[in-house]
Amino acid sequence: MARQLSTSPVTDDAFEPALFPHARQRRALLLMAALSPLAGAAAPAGAAARAGFKVYVGGYAPHGEGVYGFVADPNNGHLRPAGLTPNPHSPSWLQADPAQPGLLYTANEGGGSVHVYRQQSDGALRLLQALPSGGQGPVHLSLHPTAPFAFVPHYGSADLAVLRRAADGHLSPVGLHPSCERSRPEDCRLGPARAAKAPPGSFAISGHEAPHMHMALTSPDGRFVLASDLGRDRLAVWPFNMVTGALGARQDLALSPGAGPRHFVFHPRDAAQLYLLNEEASTLAWLQMEPQSGRLSQRAEISALPEGFAGTNFASDLIASADGRFLYALNRLHDSIAVFALAADGAPRLMAHEWTRGSYPRSARFSPCGRWFYVCNQRSDHVAVFAIDAATGLPRFAGQYVAVPSPACAEVMVGA
Repeated sequence: MARQLSTSPVTDDAFEPALFPHARQRRALLLMAALSPLAGAAAPAGAAARAGFKVYVGGYAPHGEGVYGFVADPNNGHLRPAGLTPNPHSPSWLQADPAQPGLLYTANEGGGSVHVYRQQSDGALRLLQALPSGGQGPVHLSLHPTAPFAFVPHYGSADLAVLRRAADGHLSPVGLHPSCERSRPEDCRLGPARAAKAPPGSFAISGHEAPHMHMALTSPDGRFVLASDLGRDRLAVWPFNMVTGALGARQDLALSPGAGPRHFVFHPRDAAQLYLLNEEASTLAWLQMEPQSGRLSQRAEISALPEGFAGTNFASDLIASADGRFLYALNRLHDSIAVFALAADGAPRLMAHEWTRGSYPRSARFSPCGRWFYVCNQRSDHVAVFAIDAATGLPRFAGQYVAVPSPACAEVMVGA
């Protein structure tokens, strides 16, 4: 059942981790651990590949002090510092607005808030709006592809905020939808602490003490909203009213026990197929979506780790190349980029692993041309720059480490 979001002002103590022991426990275990995720390596040549762009990186307080701006060199992908936009609330997810160039949204995990910024001609960010996100621990933000709405899932309170976007980028609350109905205990049943398909010896067991929503995204046609619940091992689907912003009756896909679903992407060339990365099991699930009903089914589940791997790993981000040929998954503790090739029918095949050149890769983004790949190594306090081979899809370190405190998410914006 939806409930209205609060419109009270954001304060510095709007989100106090001590009040939410499950969130604090998880961060202790993880050490405080693109364009939309559907976007990726477009790999065009010529003028597009030479176009300038800027990269913005947000991360975790207290070391991270806000959103760090960089100017990119399109010839080698390297980044040059271009200022800091202060934000003490841990802006751990950034999302540019492709329909309104120059707008940038942040989900501030430590402040229970969302910020809206306008990019200035010099690349600096001007704060347009700060508002409560509606729940505890906002960890993601996505935009509807055609209708004026945004979606913010909350890890701490396990609910999904629907926000309306005005023409100038300002947001206003529409409703808040729980991941499950707490009045029905069977609906909120949790998955097991240990993932059935995790590597032998794994202690990736955080997050199954309560429901935890981790990501929300619409289907490419905008008719459905999907959200992952790490604690319940479910991927939820709601019909979406593109006029009112209302969600219809929810249906769930049950994933492998203890898997801990985290991030997912649709196939860029086939909207009926999507891929989901499981954080606790470190597996990639290949899913099918029936376009009329939104019903999901799982076709396969394969490891994101090398054969024979044993021990603990936390899978994190998942990015697709725009041509639909490759997927890139990040592994924390194994500290690798897992590269999957996608067959003509969409079947994924694990190809290779590349070291991230740092520790605990939390997220990554492509440059607009798809040639450069930016990895946020959270524990190493840097962003590592990679080049993507257009033919093989394989990443290669491009020779630059960029100092950013506790980086969590990067976003790319063209022009100003």
